[in-house]
Amino acid sequence: MAGNESVSVKPGVGWLSLNALVLVYFADRLHKVAQIHLIGWQGGEAITITPFFDYVLVWNSGISYGLLSSVPPAVLIAAMAAAVVGLAAWWFKTGSALTRWGLAFCLGGAFGNITDRLAYGAVADFFSLHAMGYYFYIFNIADLGISFGLLLLVIDMLRPRRRHA
Repeated sequence: MAGNESVSVKPGVGWLSLNALVLVYFADRLHKVAQIHLIGWQGGEAITITPFFDYVLVWNSGISYGLLSSVPPAVLIAAMAAAVVGLAAWWFKTGSALTRWGLAFCLGGAFGNITDRLAYGAVADFFSLHAMGYYFYIFNIADLGISFGLLLLVIDMLRPRRRHA
């Protein structure tokens, strides 16, 4: 229910948040097209940037951390599409500008990852964080958008609300 009790969004202002969706989606697509189609990476390539960060191409056929990789791609796409519909409905319904911005970042990332599944059958991940032999997470720009959007949603959920008389 976060975001519904806050001051309502002025007409037109909420639509500005869609810039976040477009920014995340196109940054993700541009990066992936450049790396896969222009440079020609196919998977398994790796460049060590620091002792804890590598730039790689890993194909994730599941969801986060490769979970559910044995589930047919069509089922994952359908689940992702259902989530997008739910997030979009929340975006239209909320009266909170911060919630709309958070959802727009999440939606941009979700569209980026869905596009990967449709185009490649898996999601292309590039940024690998690791330490002491443990690999924490391999992610992409779409995932960064989703994570930032979730951070905005948590901030909106935790901030004090004005009570309406």
